[in-house]
Amino acid sequence: MAVNTHHETFMHRAIALARKGIGTTHPNPRVGAVVVNHGEVVGEGWHVRPGEAHAEVIALQQAGEKARHGELYVTLEPCASHGRTPACTDAILKAGIGHVVFASSDPNPLMAGGANILQAAGIDVTGGVLADTADSLNVPFFHYLRTGRPYVIAKAALSLDGKLATRTHHSQWISGTVCRKHAHELRAECDAILIGAGTLHQDNPSLTVRDSKVIGNVPLRVVLCFETPPFFSDCKLLSDEAPTRFYVRSSNEDSKSWSDAGVQVEQADNLRSILQHLAKDGYLQLLLEGGGELHAAFLEAGFSNEMVLYQSPIIIGGREAVTLWDGKGAETVDEAIRLKDVVRREMGDDQMIRGRVVYPD
Repeated sequence: MAVNTHHETFMHRAIALARKGIGTTHPNPRVGAVVVNHGEVVGEGWHVRPGEAHAEVIALQQAGEKARHGELYVTLEPCASHGRTPACTDAILKAGIGHVVFASSDPNPLMAGGANILQAAGIDVTGGVLADTADSLNVPFFHYLRTGRPYVIAKAALSLDGKLATRTHHSQWISGTVCRKHAHELRAECDAILIGAGTLHQDNPSLTVRDSKVIGNVPLRVVLCFETPPFFSDCKLLSDEAPTRFYVRSSNEDSKSWSDAGVQVEQADNLRSILQHLAKDGYLQLLLEGGGELHAAFLEAGFSNEMVLYQSPIIIGGREAVTLWDGKGAETVDEAIRLKDVVRREMGDDQMIRGRVVYPD
């Protein structure tokens, strides 16, 4: 497609608006929209949360009569069907828009087809403008449509020799304050935070969002267990700061104690069914913060999609220290899991390494 700087200028603005929905829109996609008439922005909007108006509708309402014969820039192809809200194509046709420019095509079979409907009604439609940039906003949403599972970001603080904790399971604090602040911003972008039973008892974490510029929904706190763990009343996950859910393979006498204390206790047989259950409930972007066993379970099942590693210039050492992949690991280097599209950033004395997880064929 030939580059149209006019289109790209306004699409960049729509993408910036869509970013405002990070942490609040799931299970819906993040979408921004701009209405332009004679080169002037006359309306803007972004989708905030499920059940509320879509970005196009908000922008068109703001533009009012100025939308007639104007251009609509939207980061995702307008929806063609009625879901929780009416189809955006209906609002576009009613507003009298003359040209619709969108970035990402809608992969949702229940909502796709908006471009065809608009073209059939005589509206000019241009698609694919800054599509790669817009696609990156909705990686969890697209991943869910392809797999039925949430997008998992595995996060860990590591020593130079790849240890998560010492042989006594002490880990506070491997990373510095800059990394910990970044980790809270990452939490705010996610729908749920996952740990295992070991981390629950060894660290008694609160798993809340603190000191973050991102204002999203309060993430669900999730503990994955083989069986319901022993109840302890000073558990920080019992606070009313965020909801908490345990997934267990079997219930026991402690299950009622946790339930009475406000914890959702769900029974599931395996990791795949847990992830599918979370996705069905609208939790599409998960932050994995567990120990070596939980990270190993996700890596060996191929369920970690991205990694954010905070590496600190310390050496812990020891065979009994906790490693990131506390399982069998790869037999040969060719079978190793690799990170692609790697970003490195200095954070105080530490460095953040972030990349997409690529599993061997």
